[in-house]
Amino acid sequence: MTAIVAEDVSRAYGDTVAVDGVSLSVEEGEVFGLVGPNGAGKTTLVRALVGTTDAEGRVELFGEDPRAVARERVGLLPQNFDPPARLTARELLAYYASLYDDRRPVEAVLEDVGMAGDADTYYENLSGGQQRRTCVATALVNDPDLLVLDEPTTGIDPAGRRQLWDLLSARAEAGATVLVTTHYMEEAQRLADRVGLMTDGSLLAVDTPERLVAEHGGDSLLRVRLTSGGGGGGSGSDGGGTAATPDAAEMPGLPELGYPVERRDGRLTVRGVPPEEVGTVADRLSGAGVRYDSLTWTEPDLEDVYLELTGQRVVEGEAVAEEAVA
Repeated sequence: MTAIVAEDVSRAYGDTVAVDGVSLSVEEGEVFGLVGPNGAGKTTLVRALVGTTDAEGRVELFGEDPRAVARERVGLLPQNFDPPARLTARELLAYYASLYDDRRPVEAVLEDVGMAGDADTYYENLSGGQQRRTCVATALVNDPDLLVLDEPTTGIDPAGRRQLWDLLSARAEAGATVLVTTHYMEEAQRLADRVGLMTDGSLLAVDTPERLVAEHGGDSLLRVRLTSGGGGGGSGSDGGGTAATPDAAEMPGLPELGYPVERRDGRLTVRGVPPEEVGTVADRLSGAGVRYDSLTWTEPDLEDVYLELTGQRVVEGEAVAEEAVA
């Protein structure tokens, strides 16, 4: 069964269009990631999907109007959530558990989110990451069929983030549907079965991370950081600017590498090198007397997909033009 259906959903605040004609569906047991920078429209779309804001278009949860769905079936964590500060984590979770007839044991949920050891600390005295873990727990305590989390890992350290990913994956494997918004590309790629990329209120593309990368991610990249004065000097362009050629042989001082090469600020970027050929490229550079400090091979990811589709990267939640982070 389809858990979420949205058709041509739009929401404007005065002259500002926050969501612009978005259509999507999410199946039961699926982890769906809405990805994009702050201001892309993710939060407004989530509010429209769960019925906490009015919107044009059609939305259904489990075949019903969102406002008609039994509250026990949905667990919601808003992006901005401000619970009572003078309750401990355990007291806070016990309070939210008391709102439901059927609920999970408080201690088990605290354990799930990694808060069992700090459960008796007042919320106001918890770190930002601990507060966010506690907030995630409030959305889990009713064992919902649909779990909607808006930027759930903000402020959580990398180890805690991976723990939460594993927890959400386990909830989906147990049959729950999970909708997560995030500006962390790695998070979406690691966690989501399918991803929707958003910018300026529009949904640019929806597919599995693997298919999005295959279609839009571009080539693998071998980045070579040259040693200062380390050969491949060309026409003295080390001081700045970009020289790109379709063939390394056209760049004086560089050997034929067999792959397109770009040179910029003491760095070579060789496109399309398969991992098994990295050693061959390194040998050719060394054989030609080109000295380098490091070789880094990377395959394309969702960040490259977003760059290809929008011309921007997402840095600390903000959309940044490629030139600003080059």
